[in-house]
This record gives sequence, C-alpha cells and structure tokens, in this order.
Amino acid sequence: MFSKLILNQKPKENYMTKILIATDKPFAPIAVKGIRKVVEEAGFELAMLENYTIQADFISAVADDVDAVIIRSDKADKAVIDAGKSLKIIVRAGAGYDNIDLQAATEKGICAMNTPGQNSNAVAELALGMMVYHARNFFNGKSGFELKDKKLGIHAYGYVGKNVARIAHGFGMKVFAFDPFISKTEIEKEGVTAVASAEELYSTCNYISLHLPANSQTKQSINYALLSKMPAPAVLVNTARAEVIQEADLIKLFADRKDFAYLSDVEPTNKTEFEANFKGRYFFTPKKMGAQTEEANINAGIAAVRQIVNFLKNGDRTFQVNK
Repeated sequence: MFSKLILNQKPKENYMTKILIATDKPFAPIAVKGIRKVVEEAGFELAMLENYTIQADFISAVADDVDAVIIRSDKADKAVIDAGKSLKIIVRAGAGYDNIDLQAATEKGICAMNTPGQNSNAVAELALGMMVYHARNFFNGKSGFELKDKKLGIHAYGYVGKNVARIAHGFGMKVFAFDPFISKTEIEKEGVTAVASAEELYSTCNYISLHLPANSQTKQSINYALLSKMPAPAVLVNTARAEVIQEADLIKLFADRKDFAYLSDVEPTNKTEFEANFKGRYFFTPKKMGAQTEEANINAGIAAVRQIVNFLKNGDRTFQVNK
C-alpha cells in the first residue's frame, strides 16, 4: 500500500502547532478519531503518515514544520530527529522505546516519552493465549495439557507482568516473579511469590514469561546458563524484545533438551533453524502483535496525544525517558 501524508484542511492560522502521527502499522480508525479530537480541542494541527514503506517518507514528513510526533514501532532514528527542525517531543505509543534514538533526541533537546501501561492487558492476553495454543498442540486435534497448577515465572514485574499474573491466576497457575526494582511486599500483595534472583525464578518454573526492556543490561541476558535451569517440560514465552534472547544459546538448548519450547511475539533472526530442526516446539507471530487490539490502540494513542498536549502547553515531562 502506498504511503500517504494527510493534513487537516483547516486554515493554517488556527493550527500553530503541528502533531504528526507516523505509523507504518496504522492506529485503528476509532483511535485516530479520538486523537484528532484531542488535537483539535487543543487548537493544534494534525498530520498523518500511514502505511509508509520507506524511512525517507518519515524523514520528509517530520521535516515539514512538525512540533511533535507519535509513533508505534516506527524508527525515530537520528536521521528522523535531525530532519525535525521544529521537533520538540516524540512519544512512542507503547511501553518499549528502544526504537527512539535517545542520544540523538537528548542532543537536540527533544523530549522522548512512552505511554507505560496502555498496552499492558493486550500484551498479557497474548502471552497467555500463546501458552494455551501451545498447551493444546496448536489446536491440531491431539490431546494436550492444562495450565492449571503449572508454575509460571514472570521476569520483570511491571505493567504487563502484573496483568500476566492476574490472568494466570484465573487459569489456576502458581505464579512467581523476579524484578530487582520492585519490592517483595508489592509483588506478594497481589498473590505472587517473589523470588530473590533470576536464577531462582528459572530453577523453579516450567513457564517463564519475559517482560524485560531491551537495554545494555538486558540484551542477550537470557542465555543457556539461565534457561538450562528450567525444570522439564519448559516453555519460554517472549512478548518483550528479540534482543533480550541469546539466540545461538537457545538453538543449543533446543538441541540438548527435547522438552523445551519457545513462544514469541517476535520472530528470531535464526527462524529458519527452528523451522528446519524443531517443528512443533515453537510459535512465532508473523508480525509483533502484542499491542494489536482496538482497545490498546485507543488507550496508547489517546495517552500519547494527551502527553504531547500537556508537554507543549504545560511543560509536563512525567513520562520522559531521556532524562
């Protein structure tokens, strides 16, 4: 589909500030309607770049006197940031923000934000949905097994992790969590068992659900040494980022342990090795789907535009990630 840049046809003098939505995976129409309402009530102008296929389109659009940008999985790289001569703020409609070049934004005095929590239920439902899909042998008609009484470890207990725990309790799973930044008291008040280390989490649980951000501390941190501690049968669920997995180690583990399965909302770079050697032990969504619900679209989109308005009008930096 061809990319398109659409502007409101209102008089320019009524729209001193321009907000660009740049989405190669567009928001749902109802979300765009809500975003437009917030923008127009603020007295701003809305521009939309949807379904674009080359980064040059994004670069060109942001160079057109844009003050603020809302993105999803789009790459707000240095070239985009340098092109935005009027750019003051970029908001990623979602939790992860590794698709924004934070250093480039900071150097240009541009505020970068995310919208934490807005997609969390959608991602959590997908994580449990993949677990059910695998437990029932991908609905191939053969007998499977139940999630009830299985031990689920949540690695990183943020917004998504908390929703995973809530839903998993409904399945009757025994839920454990590790997060060095959240107190044991806070974790355990929600009926989840807090453990002291990642090693303890992996040694305890047959299921591990990853909710780590991709940063210098977490990239490739999920490795053979950690995964090999999981009791059999073991299932790793990744609705976070591909970068947190040491993929060569995962292939080695699959070869060593026939009980191991990997369910991921992002295809690994070595997908062909899984296809050739480990049929029936993995599932990868063809495109990242965690936030692909109408509700998440609305929640994240509206949150993003409200944060932009509050920043531009009131200087509110509550959700800034490049402090």
